[in-house]
Amino acid sequence: MKTINLVLGTHNHQPVGNFEFVFSHACEFSYQPFLDLLEQFPKIKFAQHYSGVLLEWFQRNRPELLSQLRRMVRNGQIEIMGGAYYEAILAVIPDHDRKEQLQRLSNTIRRQFGTPPAGMWLAERVWEQHVTKSIAEAGLRYTIVDDTHFKYAGVDEHDLLGYYLTEEQGKSVCVFPVSKVLRYTIPFQSVNATIEYLRSVATEDGHRIAVFADDGEKFGVWPKTFDHVYKSGWLKDLFQTLSENSEWIRILHYHEAIEKLPPAGRIYLPNASYAEMMHWALPVRYGVLYEEFEEYVKEHGHLQKFEPLVKGGFWRSFFVKYPEANNIHKKMTRVSERAQSVQKRGKKIPDTTMNRILASQCNDAYWHGVFGGLYLPVLRYPVYHNLIGAESGLDRIEKKTKATVEACDFDCDGHHEILVETPELNCYLKPDLGGFMFEFDFKSISLNLLDIVSRRKESYHEKLAAAAREPGREGISSIHDLVGVKEPELEQYLVHDWYRHGSLIDHFFGPQTILDDVWRCKYDEEGDFVNQPYAWKTERKRGAITVALSRDGAIRRNGRSHRLRVRKTVRIEAGESCIHVEYRIENREENPIDLWFGVEFNVGLQAGNMPDRYYYVPGLVVEEPQLSSKGEFVETSVVGLRDEWLGADVQIGVGTPTTFWRFPLETISMSEAGFERIFQSSVVIPHWKFQLDQEWRCAMTHRLSVLKKKGKQS
Repeated sequence: MKTINLVLGTHNHQPVGNFEFVFSHACEFSYQPFLDLLEQFPKIKFAQHYSGVLLEWFQRNRPELLSQLRRMVRNGQIEIMGGAYYEAILAVIPDHDRKEQLQRLSNTIRRQFGTPPAGMWLAERVWEQHVTKSIAEAGLRYTIVDDTHFKYAGVDEHDLLGYYLTEEQGKSVCVFPVSKVLRYTIPFQSVNATIEYLRSVATEDGHRIAVFADDGEKFGVWPKTFDHVYKSGWLKDLFQTLSENSEWIRILHYHEAIEKLPPAGRIYLPNASYAEMMHWALPVRYGVLYEEFEEYVKEHGHLQKFEPLVKGGFWRSFFVKYPEANNIHKKMTRVSERAQSVQKRGKKIPDTTMNRILASQCNDAYWHGVFGGLYLPVLRYPVYHNLIGAESGLDRIEKKTKATVEACDFDCDGHHEILVETPELNCYLKPDLGGFMFEFDFKSISLNLLDIVSRRKESYHEKLAAAAREPGREGISSIHDLVGVKEPELEQYLVHDWYRHGSLIDHFFGPQTILDDVWRCKYDEEGDFVNQPYAWKTERKRGAITVALSRDGAIRRNGRSHRLRVRKTVRIEAGESCIHVEYRIENREENPIDLWFGVEFNVGLQAGNMPDRYYYVPGLVVEEPQLSSKGEFVETSVVGLRDEWLGADVQIGVGTPTTFWRFPLETISMSEAGFERIFQSSVVIPHWKFQLDQEWRCAMTHRLSVLKKKGKQS
């Protein structure tokens, strides 16, 4: 009789800081019903991976689910897999944290279930060969990646039915290739499609192994899957059919497959993730070309032949594609290395501080694909919140009381950034890109006010724009059948920025500029200051840090150039939760010139349309106070923004009263539920019209203070 060995597994995870209702929904519609059904079929063995984030949530909110898991582990029906406790991408975190992430989850599993894990789930299946050594040294014998990884290494389709050994510096790990066929048949095709595939690969010697492993959320959480998987009985039919065919479909745990069957050989896998992830990592232009090429070879019947050679980008390219993701990553490595330095000096770091560093490595906010990822403030906020909280903890250990300044290549792009840090705040400036401020941390509430993402072009935006252009269609209804949208006429908000948003961005507006043009980033920028290099120097005086930035540039008007020098001096001192900025604009020509100058600030609070997050102006009733409103405040010297949930009060003040523009920075991204508009920040631009004879000056303050919080961020 021909037989086949089958190993099954699911991976379950929710990001750090995700909404409570998301955890509850996933538990009710996926995690719990899956276990309830599985327990009815004792012949079906399944490996389960739960991130440490989920196990903590179960402990607090669903202890009965943990009890059920323990029972099923004791009965031998479930194998618990390890991995990175906070679902970190192992390849891109510091070595010492990689070890800690793996050991923490293994130790938790040992405590909860009585036995350590034999193998692990690799977050997002991001493989780089050097992680092998860390996995082996953590006592883990196997991991799981896509069969695509193996194809890139030159393994033929018929050789993918087994597991392989790989090694790094003599440390070996077993690697299982997940069957792409099974990932697509389970649960999206008929049960018979899965059985027929298994029948087609069964052999007389019975040495082959078919591997299935995928997200547990596809069993009930993904759109429309709950009705299909549970109400229509698809999963019950699968379990029933596998049980009835157990004579020739031999279901094993992963660790049993290693113990009972020999490896198919030795292998070294290239840097890879799942195919879709590597597509998303490509620059937009090449992402579109990739889609065209893939469609071309498919239409000509060559996809299967050339699939091993059709490869997208590299996961780390997200740090190039999205500078915001790169800043998060470099902030994380900086804080982690600081903690290691403190430990090496013999000082003990509290568990709460170490936990925050590890929690900040949760991968979901570091990339973007068909899911919101980087674009979602709810995912980025806990990363920065943990990192800034860890910094404050390290400040206390080192008894930091003074302001410090450091010039270093923070983002690893070959240019120096200026990092000013005090016990109260961090102010990070980028001289090579207009001297703008790209991080502004309010340490008392662990909030980065510049945790924002600019409106960047994505390859899928063309679907939205094309649908709006189709004649005879209303709004974007024409794409409802493609991906869906969460609100009508969404294409009106599709804006692509030509510069990266932040604070202290120096604009010179053309005479015809209106607010709507600035909001759409289609205005006439007369100056060459926004994203161009500034000279800089730093100075410490009476405990304060001063960063002086200047640029000799010009504005162009009517085909002619007029030279200007812009100087901006940022002063920060310990004990204050504010920065003081002085601007000087100098005329470097003999003739006076009429100018329209504005300074852009961004304030990234957590919601644009909630009643407890709003604008205010002292002495003025603001008619549209919501943070996503668009308009102007005339002859004003102070504009405030508040987020009562976070407990943040932000004031932008100017020495010379003027008009302030305001508008929301909102991105359009795609999630599994369709296109959606996401509030990133409130853009505030005080601006002045004046004739420049020799010099113009203005002082500004950017002040932070704490409100009494209403409660936990929702």
